Amino acid sequence: YEEATVEVPEEYVGPVVDMLGQRKGQMLDMQPTNDSGLSRIIYKMPTRGLLGLRNALLTATRGTAVINTIFDSYGEFCGDIGTREQGSLVSFETGQSTSYALQSAQARGQLFIDPGVEVYEGQVVGIHQRPGDLKINICKAKKATNIRSNKDQTVTLAATKVMGLDDAIEYIGVDELVEITPKSIRIRKNDKAPSKGGR
Repeated sequence: YEEATVEVPEEYVGPVVDMLGQRKGQMLDMQPTNDSGLSRIIYKMPTRGLLGLRNALLTATRGTAVINTIFDSYGEFCGDIGTREQGSLVSFETGQSTSYALQSAQARGQLFIDPGVEVYEGQVVGIHQRPGDLKINICKAKKATNIRSNKDQTVTLAATKVMGLDDAIEYIGVDELVEITPKSIRIRKNDKAPSKGGR
């Protein structure tokens, strides 16, 4: 277990307390800090509950939260921490991602990769917007024709979600693994785990 001290503006105390509670945190103390409009909240929580917490706190508080943690003690297992409700977008083809394929894939959820990235079969390439995994082909190239069309020349893609190590470890489900190489951090499906869905 670790002791987490969060300093946050008073208008964001509610979301922060809710977020720390969902991660099996136990509140030890909460008090205002002088006249600065900040509140100091102290929680004791499992270390695994801190994975991915910093980015989630910064998002929920518009970048105003400050969190510090220090080891507190060893303790008993406090139960499972809630997992995500959405599934994953999984590549079913090995090759290089194309903007044409990513354009249609982004309608299914939020992507982790940009065009021109080497992917392989079983790699998680995004977050599905619905429960259950969805296998997609992000290596599909546009068919060449003799007819030119101005409307097909421009492909607009939404910004990709960059996954750091904390984010990847927090994101994975029981049937997924995090792959760490010197150049990248990737998520893949575990071939030996029972599948939880797909097409």
